[in-house]
This record gives sequence, structure tokens and C-alpha cells, in this order.
Amino acid sequence: MTEVEDYIYTYEGGQRKLLIYLHEWLTQELNMIDKLKYQIPFYYQKSWICYLNPSKTGGVEFAFVRGNELSNQNALLESKGRKQVYSVTYEQVTDVALDLLNEVMQEAILLDSTVPYAAKRRR
Repeated sequence: MTEVEDYIYTYEGGQRKLLIYLHEWLTQELNMIDKLKYQIPFYYQKSWICYLNPSKTGGVEFAFVRGNELSNQNALLESKGRKQVYSVTYEQVTDVALDLLNEVMQEAILLDSTVPYAAKRRR
């Protein structure tokens, strides 16, 4: 078991099912590399693309690190007051519209492979 999988199994019930579902989709279907960073699972190819952030209310936030650079044509993502990270929150596996999420993910993967990530740090 990976470090990320160990982390996922610390959760229970629907939140664990949701984390497993999204984790398996990202790692097995999309061949993403998983790493535990800032105490949550991040998923990479060239650079970090997205992360899963379990909420205290039992849902899971699926966030795109470079969300502000995505077209968000299907209006799936919300900024939640953030400038760079955009996300969608799911409460259960049946909430996941994989076709819509896959569209956004394919765009994020294309962005990652064609435009180098440059951290925007304040001075």
C-alpha cells in the first residue's frame, strides 16, 4: 500500500469510498503519480495537477492547482474566493459526474504537458 492509500484508509464510510474511487480513477485510469503533501494527496504528471481534500463535513474537495488557467467550459469548478485553485466538492460517489470531471482533467493534463508550471509567489 502506498502512503496515499494508508492516508485514505484513515477515513471511514462514504468519505473513504469517495477517496478510493477518485484515487483509483486518477492513478489507474489516468496514470497519475500520487504523493502525500501538506497532509493531503496530490496527483502529478510533470508537475502537480490536482489534489483531494477531505472536508470536516464528510465530503471531498477535488481541486485543480492551476484552476485559474483552465477554461471551465462546463462550469464544474468554483474558485471559492481563491485566485489560482478551483475545485468541486463531492459528498458521495454518486455525485461524481465522471464525464464532466474527465473533460476538465484532460484539459489540466494538456496544460501540464504544454505550459510549464511557474509558482506565483508574493515578494
